[in-house]
Amino acid sequence: MSSSGSIGRLALAFALAGCAAPPAPAPAAPLEPPSPAPTAASGAAPPPTGAVTAPEAQAGSGVPLDAPSTSEAAAASPPPRVARGTGTAADRKLEEGDAAYATGDFAAAERAYRAAALLDRRDAAAIVGTQRAAIARAGVSAEYNGAPGDRTLLAAIPELKRAASLEPGYAPAHLELGRAHLVLGRADAALGELARAAELAPSDAEARSALGVAHLALGNLQDAVRELARSAELAPGDAERQANLGTALLAAGKTADAIRAYERAAKLSPADARLQNDLGTALLAANDPARAVPYLEAAVARDPTRATYRSNLGYAHHLRGDLQKAIALYREALKLDDRLGSAWINLGNALAQSGQLKDARAAYEKARAADPTDPRVKAVMDELDAIERRGAAPR
Repeated sequence: MSSSGSIGRLALAFALAGCAAPPAPAPAAPLEPPSPAPTAASGAAPPPTGAVTAPEAQAGSGVPLDAPSTSEAAAASPPPRVARGTGTAADRKLEEGDAAYATGDFAAAERAYRAAALLDRRDAAAIVGTQRAAIARAGVSAEYNGAPGDRTLLAAIPELKRAASLEPGYAPAHLELGRAHLVLGRADAALGELARAAELAPSDAEARSALGVAHLALGNLQDAVRELARSAELAPGDAERQANLGTALLAAGKTADAIRAYERAAKLSPADARLQNDLGTALLAANDPARAVPYLEAAVARDPTRATYRSNLGYAHHLRGDLQKAIALYREALKLDDRLGSAWINLGNALAQSGQLKDARAAYEKARAADPTDPRVKAVMDELDAIERRGAAPR
C-alpha cells in the first residue's frame, strides 16, 4: 500500500514485537556489557502504536535499527482487479473501476464499483472493490497496526464480511478482510481470513505476503518466512516482496539470508532510501559496519530529514571505533528528532567511552525522558553509576 493510498500490496514494517532480530553487537565501551533487554514473548500482541517498533538489541547498546518499511517505488506486482471478465453490465462497471484504480483515481474507482453494486447487489466483487477503493481514497496506512481504530477500516469490516458470506469461495473478499484486520493491528482475526485467501488463490503473491505478515505479527517465524518466501518467488521483480522476506528472515535470526533478500530489493529499487537503510541495518546486525556504511550513507543522502537513518549511520561509525564521527551524527539525528531514544542512548554510550561521563548521564536522562519504560536506559544508568562508584574520573 503506498502513501498515495493504493492497497495493492501490504507494507511490512521491520520486526514486529516478539519477532526481534538478533542483536547487533554493542561497541566496545568502558560500560560493562549488560543483560539483553526483555522483548515481548513470541505470540504476544504487538504494541498499539502507529508504527511497529524496531528490534530490541542488547540493553545499553541502543542499537538504532529503524523500522524500515518496504519500497513504494518498485510496483512490479499488477494492481488488484475484481472484474471477472463475464461481460455483464455489472462486470463492465467493475472493469471501469479496476482501470481507474490502476491509475490512482480512487474516487472514480469507488464510483464505478458502487455502480456495479447497484446493478448486482449480491456481487461480492463489487463490495470488495468499493471497500478497497474507499480505503485507498482515505489514504489509510499500509503498515501492520498502522491505523488502529481507523473509521474507514472499521466501516469496511462488516461489508467485507458480507462479501465473504455472499461468496465464501471468493479469495479477494477474504484477502481484503484480512488486510483490514492487519492494519487495525488484529493479527489473530486476520490470520484465518488470510489463510483462506491463500488457500483459494495459492498463486496470489499478495495473499501469501499478507499471510506472512500475520504470522510474523504472531511470532510464527517459520510460517512467516515460508509465506513471504513464496510471495517473493511469485513476484521476483517486486522490491517490496524481497524486502518483506528480508524482514522475516532477520527476525528469524537468518541474517545472511536476510542480507541477500535486502540486496535483491535494493538492486530492484536503488533510489529508495528505506531499502538502503534496510540493507545497512541488516549488515549492522551481522556485525559488518564497513559494508553497512555505504548503504546507510546512501539512505541519508536520499532522505536527509530522516533522523533514524542518520543515527544508524552514526552507530555504524561507532562500531568501527570512530567515536567523534558517531557523536556528531547522533547529535545531527537528535536535531532532527529529539525524541529518538536510541540516539540518546548511543550518544551517551559514545560520550562515556570518550570519558565524558557527565555528558553521558545527561544523554541518558534525555533517553529516559523520551521513554521512561525503556529497559535499556536503566541498564546504562546502572552501569554508569557502577563506573563512578569505582572511581572513574569525571570529565
